[in-house]
Amino acid sequence: MKYIVAIIQPDRLDSVLDLLEKKEIHLVTVSNVMGRGRQKGIAAVYRSHKEVGSLLKKVKLEIVVNEEFVKPTVEAITEGARTGEIGDGKIFVLELKECLRIRTGETGSVAIG
Repeated sequence: MKYIVAIIQPDRLDSVLDLLEKKEIHLVTVSNVMGRGRQKGIAAVYRSHKEVGSLLKKVKLEIVVNEEFVKPTVEAITEGARTGEIGDGKIFVLELKECLRIRTGETGSVAIG
């Protein structure tokens, strides 16, 4: 079992979700977050002064999958989120020790779905 966390641009969310759906990956949690990476925020001119924003709006996807869905999940996120520009995002793939479905009490890979 893997826990996949992806940080992407907000305008790429629909594209990523469509590609995940096509690969039969339906269980996704989405959060609006703020952060910065190598671009270190953005600069904007406001009333003739340069204002530097240190945090940018991003979207965080959290997806739990069984082993056979790891590669399709990463491929869908990568394809849907990539623009080729700085700030496209990151994907983190972590080991998941346990999963428990509250309603039924099922555990492990069966509880994922």
